[in-house]
Amino acid sequence: MPALRAVAPGSDPASPLSILMVASEAVPYAKTGGLADVVGALPGALARLGHHVTLVMPRYRDVGPVGTARHHLDLDLGGRRFKVGLVEVDVAERYRVVFLDCDALYDREGVYGHAGTDHSDNAVRYGVLCRAACEYGRQLEVPPSVVHAHDWQAALVPVLLRTRYATDPAWRGVPVVLTIHNLAYQGLFPPDTMRALDLPPSLFSIEGIEYWNQVSFLKGGINFADAITTVSQTYARQILTPAHGEGFDGILTQRRDRLSGIVNGIDSAVWDPDIDPWLPAPYSAADVGPKREVKRAVLDRFGLPSDDVALTRPVVGMVSRMVDQKGLDLIFEARTELMALPVSWVILGTGDPRYEAMWRALALAHPERVGTRIGFDEPLAHLIEGGSDLFLMPSRFEPCGLNQMYSMRYGTVPVVRATGGLADTVRDVQSTTGPGTGFVFEGYTASAMLAALHAALATFDDRPRWAAIQHAGMTQDFSWTASAAAYVQEYRNAIERRQRVGAGRGE
Repeated sequence: MPALRAVAPGSDPASPLSILMVASEAVPYAKTGGLADVVGALPGALARLGHHVTLVMPRYRDVGPVGTARHHLDLDLGGRRFKVGLVEVDVAERYRVVFLDCDALYDREGVYGHAGTDHSDNAVRYGVLCRAACEYGRQLEVPPSVVHAHDWQAALVPVLLRTRYATDPAWRGVPVVLTIHNLAYQGLFPPDTMRALDLPPSLFSIEGIEYWNQVSFLKGGINFADAITTVSQTYARQILTPAHGEGFDGILTQRRDRLSGIVNGIDSAVWDPDIDPWLPAPYSAADVGPKREVKRAVLDRFGLPSDDVALTRPVVGMVSRMVDQKGLDLIFEARTELMALPVSWVILGTGDPRYEAMWRALALAHPERVGTRIGFDEPLAHLIEGGSDLFLMPSRFEPCGLNQMYSMRYGTVPVVRATGGLADTVRDVQSTTGPGTGFVFEGYTASAMLAALHAALATFDDRPRWAAIQHAGMTQDFSWTASAAAYVQEYRNAIERRQRVGAGRGE
């Protein structure tokens, strides 16, 4: 099995790192949400900084053919044997993806579930992901410098490395960084999961992976990781509180010295209105005029009026999961007032059936003002970002959020609630001393959301001021470069901490 082609732990701190990344999804191979966008972009950004990254993830049915497995692992868990093929694909210089090929676990409809129901064996599916990643790493000629596990699906990796593989020479001194993308998803399973994954009974404890008489993958990862990151500074503070801690605030508070926030970047090569192949006309901060043609195109796509009169009306866009977290309950409460606003609406998303039904009903009741598409459509998402004037994100909580950054880059002014990454990335037009980039409201109420929208619409009529807001947003640097550099520093800190433990100097 080939080496990671980089330095081993404990070498010169200025040298390139070898990073073994473990995740359940990544663009362009599999996506259910923002996790895939992050994992799809971060390895490339790290590679461009000179580091070597290997991403381990399942080969789901929809991934399609990616090559032939040249190596295999035989994994025994809970009395079952899983034969896992390793399909290695060199994506770019210094960036490789290793797909786990196991039809019994991954060749099925849906990533985590189908028709609204989770797959019943998800504990085993992602337990195998974690075991396979550990086995793959220990067989490399040069061990990784650091392991980076993402969300609950990979959170057993730190647990395994500090228990099952604790005395394995291949893993000696190698730290694990765990990133929490959304604390609401904790990988909760019944107690018999311990036997199914061959986990020692001693781990089923408060200090281990037990949570209210369930197994929690994420709790285990938090307890055993050398460093814990989440996807914005504000969210890192919020999850230490009962209001946003999802029951884990006490667990995280005990490890707050290991917790930090790093705002996600966006793939600026994919999200760029000047080169976006899904926009009918390119535009940029230097010349935003062609955005008018994109606005016409998005109205046409949704079957809404697109004449010159219609083009003078603001278009409000949303691309979102239709769930309470994203503020759909506020929209439901304020739907009558929202429909009275002098705007057009273009909506794309899927989620709670009652919110899907709400948007369908609003489109039927207001056929010249509301366009709705239920589902996911990447080209249409780009068109909505490019053709809208405003982008609404009234989230109850938002660990980081990406659409507000896409919107600003596309000259589409976001209207957001001040939570998580939304608070960290959008500068409020109404309160900032410098150039604002969007409209921010504090309270999680329908009236606060409506007030922010009214302020935005009043400002829209002031064309010079609106152009200044657009320009301020479009010239922000939301690329992955700064975020990737912050992760590198986090890796180096974790390496140093693990070396101190190995030297017997404690933590």
